[in-house]
Amino acid sequence: MEAKGETQWSSIIVPSVQEMVEEKVITTVPPRYVQSDQDKSGVTDDSGLIPDIPVIDMKRLCSSAAKDSDYSEVQKLDLACKEFGFFQLVNHGIDPTFLDKTKLETHDLFSLPMEEKKKFWQKPDEMEGFGQAFVLSEDQKLDWADIFFFTMQPAQLRKPHLFPKLPLPFRDTLEMYSAQVKSIAKILIAKMGEALEIKPEEIEERFGDDMFQSMRMNYYPPCPEPNQVIGLTPHSDAVALTILLQVNDVEGLQIKKDGKWVFVKPLPNAFIVNVGDVLEIITNGIYKSIEHRVVVNSEKERLSFATFHNPGLNKEISPAKSPVEKRKKRAKFKSLITKDYLKGLFSRELYGKAYLDAMRI
Repeated sequence: MEAKGETQWSSIIVPSVQEMVEEKVITTVPPRYVQSDQDKSGVTDDSGLIPDIPVIDMKRLCSSAAKDSDYSEVQKLDLACKEFGFFQLVNHGIDPTFLDKTKLETHDLFSLPMEEKKKFWQKPDEMEGFGQAFVLSEDQKLDWADIFFFTMQPAQLRKPHLFPKLPLPFRDTLEMYSAQVKSIAKILIAKMGEALEIKPEEIEERFGDDMFQSMRMNYYPPCPEPNQVIGLTPHSDAVALTILLQVNDVEGLQIKKDGKWVFVKPLPNAFIVNVGDVLEIITNGIYKSIEHRVVVNSEKERLSFATFHNPGLNKEISPAKSPVEKRKKRAKFKSLITKDYLKGLFSRELYGKAYLDAMRI
């Protein structure tokens, strides 16, 4: 068990955007949320939706018969990670009815009365709970969103005032969802390792039973001036692998592809999966984490549920030996223990790929 305080990251406590929208008839955006200087290069109409983000079939990925085909699902996965950094995962084995239950209960969490939510609000010197992340100063610009963020695995690292106090049906749902998504993450990372000829023990050493899993539920309220704000600041995920569940039908996720911002259109019951900075480090830059952001609209709320996977807190984040030696390359990134890597991450503002750049040799 980790010593108390190992995951003690913090973010300045800020007001609830959801409460502000629901309680006040606001027609203009408060100055602290105005971020009208956002990069507008990209497509905002339906022609810009890219359902042709690569689609990976989990069933085929795990099937031995599929390996005999001319172009295997492992090769498709490899190409998706090299060229897109994002893909949609279908036939992942999680029951659609259970996914619907998870979505409904996530929506219910954000629908709790404010006095109930306050019990789960961030505390000073902590980042878990309702609030925002990566807020380090009182004059920092804020995203047009509320989040609920918490550590899920290993179970002994859960904050006693958060997960155990959630409504019981939701706790049970989250336990099951966590286990199923973690299992998917382990398979995907193992298959990526297979594609890159990384020795299985190098993958297992980093992503064993003590894999670190955190969850972030995102609520983006409608905004009277959507072009003045950003739902989620452009960034790459500073984790190994993110598995995202789109909770309702409102689009908003954009990825940066060839210098343009393009929308991602989720397929029904699919997960949107993306490579994070940690996998870029482990693969020594062969797989790339991709910048993405969320835009909001004036009509409808948007909800999503991201689950992040990292090596265990006491494991080393560093380029795997196999791809470095095989390609006769030098390691491009420094080595860091996961808990130190995360400490560094949460001590800075979220911005592009700045943290990964700080890890380069």
